Amino acid sequence: MDKGRMEAFSDGVIAVAITIMVLDMKVPEGADLKSLAADTPVFLAYALSYTNVGIFWNNHHHMLQAAKHVDGGTLWANLFLLFWITLVPFVLRWIDDTHVAALPAAAYGIVLLMTSIGYLLLERGLVRVNGQDSQLARAIGAEWKARGSMIGYVVGAALAFWSPWVSIAIYVAIAAIWFVPDRRIESRLKA
Repeated sequence: MDKGRMEAFSDGVIAVAITIMVLDMKVPEGADLKSLAADTPVFLAYALSYTNVGIFWNNHHHMLQAAKHVDGGTLWANLFLLFWITLVPFVLRWIDDTHVAALPAAAYGIVLLMTSIGYLLLERGLVRVNGQDSQLARAIGAEWKARGSMIGYVVGAALAFWSPWVSIAIYVAIAAIWFVPDRRIESRLKA
């Protein structure tokens, strides 16, 4: 199957998720800097979530640029990935409503972990469909950064019950590692 329809659908779902995140943000109760400052943690959580969704979208885009074909299995893997991405606004709202409580902070890490697993499932499905000698397969490599990120999400989720802010710091560190797009695929496409 051609990948265009899956790519367009994914872009739409991700755009809706980002839109929901910003629409769920509450307007400060007052009209002064003190009211705005009180909402700083919520804005920072939104910025982290926007960055995370953007990272997944960016790498998803690169991955699909390197793939030529999709099949039913990759469509389901993509839906699995998108399911978890669409839960980001939910856990973001939960974090906001509970003022960064332990369980919502842990849930945020679990959602990011499951999103990462969805991404890897899609990646492996695309390699299966496009072949072990495809540009995508040659570009992927050992996936150390992805595996390390997944371990970080598990650690962050577990540590949320000790300190939700430590778990959030771990999630920020993982996002910082991924902020620069994965150049492996870009370099293969230019070759």
